[in-house]
Amino acid sequence: MGVMETYDLGPEDLRGLDADQLRRLAEDLRGFLIEAVCRTGGHLGPNLGVVELTMALHRVFDSPETPIVFDTGHQAYVHKILTGRARGFARLRKAGGLSGYPNRAESPHDFVENSHASTALSYVDGLSKGYELTGDRRLVVAVVGDGALTGGLAWEALNNIGASGRRVLVILNDNGRSYSPTIGGLPRHLSRLVDRARYDDLIAMLGGATSAAPGEESHRQPAPRGLFTDLGFAYFGPVDGHDVGAVERVLQATSEHDGPVVVHCLTRKGNGYRPAETDPADRMHSVGVVESASGLPAKPPSTTWTDAFSHALLELGSRRQDIVAVSAAMLGPTGLQPFADEFPARCFDVGIAEQHAMTSAAGLAMAGAHPVVAIYATFANRAFDQALFDVGLHRLPVTMVFDRAGITGPDGPSHHGMWDLAMLGMVPGLDVAAPRDAATLIEELDEAAGHASGPTALRFPKAAIAEPIVAERRVDRVDVLRSADSPDVLLVSVGPLAAAALSAAETLAGLGIDCRVVDPRWVLPINPVLVDMAAGHSLVVTVEDGLRSGGVGSQLAQAISRAGLDVTVMALGLPTEFIPQGDRTALLAAFGLDGDGIAAAVTGAIAARPSMAGSLGQVPVSRLSVARGAAR
Repeated sequence: MGVMETYDLGPEDLRGLDADQLRRLAEDLRGFLIEAVCRTGGHLGPNLGVVELTMALHRVFDSPETPIVFDTGHQAYVHKILTGRARGFARLRKAGGLSGYPNRAESPHDFVENSHASTALSYVDGLSKGYELTGDRRLVVAVVGDGALTGGLAWEALNNIGASGRRVLVILNDNGRSYSPTIGGLPRHLSRLVDRARYDDLIAMLGGATSAAPGEESHRQPAPRGLFTDLGFAYFGPVDGHDVGAVERVLQATSEHDGPVVVHCLTRKGNGYRPAETDPADRMHSVGVVESASGLPAKPPSTTWTDAFSHALLELGSRRQDIVAVSAAMLGPTGLQPFADEFPARCFDVGIAEQHAMTSAAGLAMAGAHPVVAIYATFANRAFDQALFDVGLHRLPVTMVFDRAGITGPDGPSHHGMWDLAMLGMVPGLDVAAPRDAATLIEELDEAAGHASGPTALRFPKAAIAEPIVAERRVDRVDVLRSADSPDVLLVSVGPLAAAALSAAETLAGLGIDCRVVDPRWVLPINPVLVDMAAGHSLVVTVEDGLRSGGVGSQLAQAISRAGLDVTVMALGLPTEFIPQGDRTALLAAFGLDGDGIAAAVTGAIAARPSMAGSLGQVPVSRLSVARGAAR
């Protein structure tokens, strides 16, 4: 593994290498990526596709003096290696280890923590404006995948940059894919640009006149080739993104250009690793721990929440012709691919465009369909305005399915889907469900599809599906999971945290504290039955993997207060802060959202309130601290 053992690389080390050394370094980098990422999990396919391109960038440009911003940041692994962080890959995406995205705390070479797509062009637009205000005309570089250009924010930035005259270089990394093949009119336009270049090469070979002199690379001179030039960019390309020399020459040719430039590089996602090159789904875009020789999972994959949703939607679609699915470039990751395969005319992939996905779904609902919009919870933030005013205001029957809700784990702060409950609770008329297991997911999806008077949402985590938990009984829509003859505490669990709440109840029962455990199922807005249940308890504790502020617990406390009940409510959840990467189970435990943590919080609350502890006279105060840790 030469790059780890031989090279402790910085950008300056690249510039003294000859062509043969560059070729061997590229091989070393690929080999290192394959071994390192297969061992830890991470984004493999995108980084195998940018090895030579990133090498050329760092040979031509003096980072960080010349800012290089990657969109999306999951294609920045080679950049990390070439800026001195190869050794950190042993702990890639682990707690306290190397981030899977650019990270400002790691290196001055990382300008932005860029893991949400289509943002880099806006960043570099602002950077170039800021430098120009100080009289600095330095070049700013954005490396943008063609998939990221399906997002509207990218085009808002291009519109500004193209007319600015500022020195912004856009490297278009065109591999024809985001997760799956890039959709819409953009890939057709890029294909026409490539076809035009091939036409020029053919004419040159036959001795005709082209935009480049015969024998000269056609990308060496800008040519009037449509969309980008119409926006105000000089366009160079296309160029083979796996030829370091070719990329370097075109970058040198454009580096002194006094205005905005697009350099169109053609790359292959997963290049140089056969399991990735032949993966039909997403070229091994993101992998767990896999065997490097075969690319197969190191251990059999467990059934996930996404799998359960995928099966449930397929069955629902077979019964309901009005059910349609909407994806924002993630058919596979959100479980929609089987539905798309079975009902291709009823599944719409709109590209990396969550805002458009939501409002397009509103239009579908207006036309009589029942859309199911499946997106990651972290990306749902982008579509809040559309969910509020385009769907919510019209009370349209749109079902939003938020995958990766709560703590997601190794992708870190930008990917934890922990903001959704606080956000969704602000949409009038939106009913939000949080299934606790596969059976309740199926049931709640079916209920959502049958709700015709307004929008609905389902949320579930990135994890193996929870073990089934059968309710003792149902009161209205609230499931009672554990009864008690004279309960002191009402535990209200949200979604898959039901198992932790039940575990805490067993621990507390051993201390003489009786708990009733309920699952609201439809967690927002607050079911009045929960308020009725709260009466007569000394303490109500809510447990959710969303924000403590503004979430289910916060809203239940307000409802209890409005009802005039003298009941203490404690909301257990996540703090309003950016939570670092780490194992999901470990992070939930760190924030007191496992059985021991919940029990500790309850005993701590009782011990802190003598009047409450007095009402539990059968419990010696000395025993109230036996659960692990202090209340959080």
